[in-house]
Amino acid sequence: MGVDFRAPLPQISTPKIMSSTGNQKSFRETLTGNRFGYGAELVTTRGYAPPEQPNKLAELGEQLLRDPRIAWVSLTDNPGGNTMLPPDWLARRLTADGERIVLHLTCKDRNRSALEATAWQYASEGFHNVLAMTGDYPRSGFGGNATPVFDLDSVGLVAMLRAMNEGLKVPGRKGEMTTLPATKFFIGCAGSPFKRYERELMPQYFKLLRKIACGAHYVYTQLGYDMRKFHEVKLLLAANGLNLPVIGNVYLLNKTVADLFHRKQIPGCVVSDKLMELVTKYAAGPDKGRSFFIELAAKQLAAFKGLGFAGGYLGGIAKAETFFEIIDKAESYGANDWREFAREIQFPQEGEFFLFEQDPATGLGDGNRLNQEYVKSLEHPPKSKHVTLNYRLSRLFHAKVFTPGTAGFNWMKRLYSRWDKKTTGVPPAVHALERMSKFVWFGCRDCGDCSLPDCAYLCPMISCSKGGRNGPCGGSHDGDCELSDKECIWARAYERLKHFHESKDLLKGPAVFYNAELRGTSSWANTFLGRDHFHAGVNPEPKSESVAPKTAKN
Repeated sequence: MGVDFRAPLPQISTPKIMSSTGNQKSFRETLTGNRFGYGAELVTTRGYAPPEQPNKLAELGEQLLRDPRIAWVSLTDNPGGNTMLPPDWLARRLTADGERIVLHLTCKDRNRSALEATAWQYASEGFHNVLAMTGDYPRSGFGGNATPVFDLDSVGLVAMLRAMNEGLKVPGRKGEMTTLPATKFFIGCAGSPFKRYERELMPQYFKLLRKIACGAHYVYTQLGYDMRKFHEVKLLLAANGLNLPVIGNVYLLNKTVADLFHRKQIPGCVVSDKLMELVTKYAAGPDKGRSFFIELAAKQLAAFKGLGFAGGYLGGIAKAETFFEIIDKAESYGANDWREFAREIQFPQEGEFFLFEQDPATGLGDGNRLNQEYVKSLEHPPKSKHVTLNYRLSRLFHAKVFTPGTAGFNWMKRLYSRWDKKTTGVPPAVHALERMSKFVWFGCRDCGDCSLPDCAYLCPMISCSKGGRNGPCGGSHDGDCELSDKECIWARAYERLKHFHESKDLLKGPAVFYNAELRGTSSWANTFLGRDHFHAGVNPEPKSESVAPKTAKN
């Protein structure tokens, strides 16, 4: 029997746009065509860059874009949570048209209004390729760490950009709804298969498919060194009837960077013990491992091409000559050498979970067979410390009182409606009782727009460093938060739902947008009176509901 962990999603259509100038294809044309493209990552720096002086980073970008093999350059937005010049500053310094430039846009420093304003700016300046990400938690700032924003996360940002592509509807000056000019964003999202445990990986996959349902057109993979895990992203999409372009991520290692990745100091980047042993061995050589690292990067690119990825994305490089050296080496291999490389470059973490069984013939995943232990565990879930009495009672109370259509819900709706008609609204004593009970049970912050039912009765305001309501960020490691101060809320939520055979329902439905206008008000009243995000009608519906490898067999 197949495992329904989401229903198939339809093929995503992308907005049309004219080709780049000359014979060079646009980024969109490269990804949606038959040509394998090479992308280059450029990371800005912190500090003043005088406009009248030459800039080495801009010169590097120009060198790269002059080479016809470089299909695009990708400009980062404060990676690692560090303060840097914004990506659009560099984009404006490049003479190439915007259709070969991808701007990263993250949510850590901007609320939804600022994100929308930034998106309008990008569109107005001819930059239509956007990689939408939640962003890393801030790690530096003047006078101490900055206060993170995370008003939206990557799912909400993707949904907002999609709404802008469809013609954003906003209130006019007289209160009437006005449709703004449609944008032409080519929306990208990131997904990380490099998670060690099932409870950490499956929420990542669910969130990736939620991003696609909300409007993402292409996928960047997060960073790791295991072709089987990279390939699993394509298997996941194929099992759900999706044919989105997937870009493989390649980072040129050195011993220092590998050690940071290995110690989990850079969110979302994984170097396993096995790979670190090789890095240490080769780094002790005369060239400090350079030949090994160049070859590893080139072999990854060749494997991506052989596996049908739309492109390979090269980062960690400061010289154009090094980009070209790696590409030259990747293109020097034989047509079928990638098969050997795909087997060779498999450096999993100890005890790592894979969704698909391994195909002995290729060493990669078998798209027709789900992990058999996983399938069995769905029928007979293991015990979990997170399935507490508190959680069981919360489920029972929600089923009896907070589920629309039940007698308890209808009675409470009538009661709160009567209070709402009065000038004073909900009696202060009733709201105080709600605050106290929810604080004791859940640590409630009185946000007014409660997401406890979205998160298996774990409050995202206190259990998630980024306040995420649409799924996990990519920064977790070994089931712990990016900040290493607590378990990931979504790993906990997954275990809770799986115990009740409901893991497939995690992250089901439209994107969640928290309404800050409700802060400090009664979330119970907002639920029963249809004011919260469950009923407000502000959340764009996904193109479909769920994710399940229908083609996968037990």
